[in-house]
Formats: sequence, C-alpha cells, structure tokens
Amino acid sequence: MIAALQAWAARYADDRRYSPVGQIFHWVMAALVLFQLWWGWHMSRIPAGGDKLEAFRTHAEIGLLMLVLAAMRALWRLVIPGPVNDADRLGWQTIAAYVTHILFYLCFFGLPLSGWAMWSAVEGEPLKIAGLIPFPYMPFDALTPAMQWWILDWAEGIHALLVILLVAMIPIHVGAALKHHFWDRHDVLRGMLPDLEGETEKDPPHKPKPRAPRKAEAGG
Repeated sequence: MIAALQAWAARYADDRRYSPVGQIFHWVMAALVLFQLWWGWHMSRIPAGGDKLEAFRTHAEIGLLMLVLAAMRALWRLVIPGPVNDADRLGWQTIAAYVTHILFYLCFFGLPLSGWAMWSAVEGEPLKIAGLIPFPYMPFDALTPAMQWWILDWAEGIHALLVILLVAMIPIHVGAALKHHFWDRHDVLRGMLPDLEGETEKDPPHKPKPRAPRKAEAGG
C-alpha cells in the first residue's frame, strides 16, 4: 500500500510538483488558518454572554480539526516526501524555508493543543471535531482549582505567543513564494498548484530555450 502511494506520488515529484493530496493539505490548512485568525479577531468584538461562548466553541472545534489535519499532513510527509525544486538549492534561503516550515508545524500543533488545554481547564461545553466527532477533555478534573487556573493562564499565554508568531510568518511565507515565482522564476509556487493544463505533456518545465542562430562570419 505504502509502496503504491509512493509510486503514485513519484510521478508528480518527478515533475517537481506536490501530489494532489499534499496540495489539498496545504490549501485546506491555509484556508482554516486564515479563518481562525479572522474568527479570533471577531470573537474579541462579541460582548460577554452566550454568543461569545458559542463563538469560542466554534473556534475550539475548528482548531481540533486543524490538529487532526496537521497530524495527518505530517504523517503524509513522512511517507511521501515532497519534490526537490529550485528552493532546495539556495543556501541560507533554503535553511530559512526549512525553519519557517518547522515553525508553521509548531503553530499547527501548539495552537490547537493550547486551546484544548484552555477549554479543558474551564470544562466548557463538550467538544467535537468540526462539530461532528466527540472529543474528550484533557484530564484536568482531578487537579485542584488552583492548578487548573495555572494551566489556563499558561495555555492562554502560549496561545497568544503562537498567534503572534503565525501572524508574523504568513506574510513572510507568502512574500517568499511570490518572490520565487515572479522575480526568480523558480518552480516553488507552481509545485503547489494543480496542473490544470497538463504542462507535463505539452511543455516540460525548465525546457532550455532554443539558441539564436549564429551570424555568418564575413567571407565565410
């Protein structure tokens, strides 16, 4: 099964593209991240009460969905490595890209986990992944109220720091992708987009341009 998946994904990697599964993971996570950031800002503007609590619950349940997707995406990347493209041969820029990816995964896991800890510390309404699949609390009920408040305080602080980190990295990530695509003419962004025009069949990437004919030498 794994060998068959790797062989299937290799066809895309040979064309310096991520597989359709990898692309779906990327863009779904990107959409959820942007929604969660906007929803978090929206929650801060809701007056205290039932509506605000419901907004927090929605935020937490989508966060749990992101936690599951992040784990699935990390497992997929372990089994199906991404393609080697132009960005993998740029020295310090390549190192910076790897560090950025690690920090993104830190946020993808740290934000839902800290949110889950906050919800478990106050024992709000029962949680469900995306509002569908029941999800348990963290086992804080046996702790003293003082310890639960300490966990809540630390989880809130970690959550806030990771939100700041995520907000800082998004424009850097997007800006780097656009620079590679439009300025450097690299294949980084192309590899994360679907091949809607069948480029591999009609015009392979990085095809060398034909050289202009040489002028005839005088008296030749």
